[in-house]
Amino acid sequence: MATGTTQRGMLTLADLCTELQISRSTFYDWRAKGRAPRCLKLPNGDLRIRRADLDRWLTTMEDAA
Repeated sequence: MATGTTQRGMLTLADLCTELQISRSTFYDWRAKGRAPRCLKLPNGDLRIRRADLDRWLTTMEDAA
């Protein structure tokens, strides 16, 4: 598990980018195109990604390959 992983199986954007070895700009590009995993937007504007949503998203990427 990444060091910055939040409680309850949530990842920070930094965790996600580190795990997928992508830049923040790549993530935001994917998000703008509707190709990123589902995210939660917190009241302060920060994003969180549920581990389960990331795992499901990775499975769909595997099927599409």
